[in-house]
Amino acid sequence: MLVLVAPGQGAQTPGFLTPWLELPGAADRVAAWSDAIGLDLAHYGTKADADEIRDTAVAQPLLVAAGLLSAAALGDITPGAVAGHSVGEITAAAFARVIDETTALRLVRTRGLAMAEAAAVTETGMSALLGGDPEVSIAHLEKLGLTPANVNGAGQIVAAGTMEQLAALAEDKPEGVRRVVPLKVAGAFHTVHMAPAVTTLEKAAADIAPSDPVVPYVSNRDGQTVASGADVLARLVGQVANPVRWDLCMETFTKLGATALLEVCPGGTLTGLAKRAMPGVEWVALKTPDDLEAARTLLASTGAADAAGTAGTV
Repeated sequence: MLVLVAPGQGAQTPGFLTPWLELPGAADRVAAWSDAIGLDLAHYGTKADADEIRDTAVAQPLLVAAGLLSAAALGDITPGAVAGHSVGEITAAAFARVIDETTALRLVRTRGLAMAEAAAVTETGMSALLGGDPEVSIAHLEKLGLTPANVNGAGQIVAAGTMEQLAALAEDKPEGVRRVVPLKVAGAFHTVHMAPAVTTLEKAAADIAPSDPVVPYVSNRDGQTVASGADVLARLVGQVANPVRWDLCMETFTKLGATALLEVCPGGTLTGLAKRAMPGVEWVALKTPDDLEAARTLLASTGAADAAGTAGTV
């Protein structure tokens, strides 16, 4: 059984969209999305520097566009389940046909702008803790006033809070933590600092008529599969200000019988976690179109590519 996953913010790098735009029809598709949301995705995905694409309002729609574009290059596929990390949940919602691609881009554009506005109120950020015992680390973070915003499994927790709190963490690491690595994000996402963005997203979501997922959708909130489109949409809204439990998502993948994991562009982060937390599971990360052949081989080996045209295809 194959799980199709989409990465979150911080996975983007300058120029990462360039080779994908060379695929037939890709430039036109991205141009249409750009027109729909008022953001030149092709420019930011090919010419913008690291600081420009670090901007939350830019990074989030760029990541969703890249995920959808790379998945489309695989043709019709039927994964056993879908999930996304943070903003990748919107990509996954499109994979599951809860919302269409244009709606996904419009929603993520609103999300990115709202989260950027919320982040501008107080200087905040996020840092990854590598190693250590999760219970010890979480208790230490709470002592410093920080939030364990991403519990990613495989020994990785991401702390979020003010820059002063993160500086204190760098000086006073939890016992057993090898390194504290600042992330390329522009705010304390999935914390109380994002509460204003939830209100904005609630208003945007009120105009969306979601469909129920056509494949199992695994939620960041608690790692549970969600069968209702309305519930998926509500979770997408609330998750902005609540921790990502990717560890629980991976536990669910295992319970569902996952034998393979395919991460859409810009892949690498989630497959890296799976290598450590889901031993024995095959994986492919789509970084460039050169990875498509390996992805198709993986799809064929799991049967995810032999049901083209059936209900539930991505």
